[in-house]
Amino acid sequence: MSEHLWHILTDSFFKILIPGLVTTIPLTAISFFLALVIGILTALVQFANVKVLKHIARFYIWVVRGTPILVQLYVVFYGLPNLGIMIEPFPAAVAVFAVNEGAYTAETMRSAFESVPAGQLEAGYCVGMSYFQTFWRILLPQAFKTAFPPLSNSLIAMVKETSLAANITVTEMFMATQRIVARTYEPLALYIEVALIYLIFSTVLTWVQRKAEKKINFLSEKTFDGETR
Repeated sequence: MSEHLWHILTDSFFKILIPGLVTTIPLTAISFFLALVIGILTALVQFANVKVLKHIARFYIWVVRGTPILVQLYVVFYGLPNLGIMIEPFPAAVAVFAVNEGAYTAETMRSAFESVPAGQLEAGYCVGMSYFQTFWRILLPQAFKTAFPPLSNSLIAMVKETSLAANITVTEMFMATQRIVARTYEPLALYIEVALIYLIFSTVLTWVQRKAEKKINFLSEKTFDGETR
């Protein structure tokens, strides 16, 4: 590696990393939190089997999962202005990623809700719990344990998918790299560098996921032992 190329890589590292910390990570965190809210509510609508709302939920999931997220970004950011709806790049990206991931989260949570034995819900009602108490104390904890691994994988995938936000002028890591490439004409080295930074982020999240899974399993076993005693 030439000294010139090494200087470019070392100089660009923090210029790529900082947008990752101040834009990519917040974009991922906010979008994923909103996706969880959307997903849980949509899954509950289906689980409760309210026909009209269930059809609306299924239509939402069908449309969102059946169209590319890049197209959704273009529709919201470049298409809606034709209707007089102007959205800034970052909020537009948050909205699209949240709605898109919410559809997948809804299916994950629906499967998790359905995996909870019906007898446990009936037992909650029998001891006088309301629907909300049964949901909060019985249904959600067990469903969340089942859904945690796929949800964690979705979060890791979303970190990488945020690179698509560069297409609507969000200055995250990938766009920062593109600007440096346009100035230095070193695409191979710089794109490998940003790939390694994404890999670092994903590796940290994978490590956190494994630790969290062990903690959840430990707490579940502890709770189960306490109940059996």
